[in-house]
Amino acid sequence: MATSSRKSGEANDFSTEEKIVALYELQKIDSKIDEIDKIKGELPLEVQDLEDEIAGLETRMANISAEVDGLMASTKQRKEEIEQAKALIAKYEQQQDNVRNNREYDSLSKEIEYQKLEIELCEKRIKEYGADVKVKKKMIEDAQSIVADRKIDLAAKRQELEGIDQETAGAMEALTAQSKAAEARIDARLLAAYKRIRANVRNGLAVVTVKRDACGGCYNRIPPQRQLDIRMGKKIIVCEYCGRILVSNLLDEEPAAE
Repeated sequence: MATSSRKSGEANDFSTEEKIVALYELQKIDSKIDEIDKIKGELPLEVQDLEDEIAGLETRMANISAEVDGLMASTKQRKEEIEQAKALIAKYEQQQDNVRNNREYDSLSKEIEYQKLEIELCEKRIKEYGADVKVKKKMIEDAQSIVADRKIDLAAKRQELEGIDQETAGAMEALTAQSKAAEARIDARLLAAYKRIRANVRNGLAVVTVKRDACGGCYNRIPPQRQLDIRMGKKIIVCEYCGRILVSNLLDEEPAAE
């Protein structure tokens, strides 16, 4: 908070005219940064999209692998149930040899039939699990193939983006230093307004000059008295049509402040 207050106090040491000049300088600096960003084009977004797609595919593969593991565990469980059923069948068949009456024999026969049905059901489930595992493993293979292709694309786009970053690093460093110097001459409230306007306009131009009696942003006519006020630079004036901050075109003729 103390640092922020100090910076605000330093900015308030400048006159409104100096702040307007600093604002326009900041706009020109930001426009140059925008031009560098245009060189990158859609690369940053494409890199992010590829990273997101790869992460999504890897998550999907992990989920499918977990499902395969679950099917394999179920297959193992059904095989164990088959062995248990076979053991019971053997036990009941042995008991049939020692029954005392037909009722006991029929009861054991029903138990044997039940266990055989259980075996058939388990074998059916095992076949279904096997078919599901085959499908899911194919899904994993397909996803792995896509991930491999996307990683190749991602590496190429990252390399291209890094090349541009390296080429423009010097310019970006210089522009960033200039931007900080310009911002230091603008109070926090005005700077926040500038950034808000800049974020809401299509071309990033928050500060524009008056050209041919019109706003340099929306090209609507500016009344003569308002143009005079803008040239005097005694107060911040915004376009009543587009909300951009208006400055005199004479600033383009003045050398940039050090």
